[in-house]
Amino acid sequence: MTRFDAADPTERRKLFADAVTAHRERDSDFLTVEADPTDNEAVAPWIQLAVETFNLDCTDAELDRVKALLDEFPEFRIDRLERPEEAEGTNVRITARSDANRLAAFVDRAFQDVYGRDDDYRAWVVRI
Repeated sequence: MTRFDAADPTERRKLFADAVTAHRERDSDFLTVEADPTDNEAVAPWIQLAVETFNLDCTDAELDRVKALLDEFPEFRIDRLERPEEAEGTNVRITARSDANRLAAFVDRAFQDVYGRDDDYRAWVVRI
């Protein structure tokens, strides 16, 4: 991979699919994607993929939106929810067995539908 960020919807999905493919080919531990933070965010949202499992943190409202998004991805399912006492929010593990393009579509939709990003948001592949 030679590029690590994209803001155009088509280019973002291609970037995410390429990153998934690289993650699989390199047999890396995980892949991490971040969206640029908004002015009211201290920490930018992130999504990780490890083999066939997505990992993301979310508030209660965001968790509701994750569950709604999964209605459009019936082959994916929530595997585990963790609510550590010392943290606000929930860590969500989603089993996702699919091809790179479908995984890329999920990541893009999650940033938009769950974390409220506009269609032209910038995302970064920060670790493969």
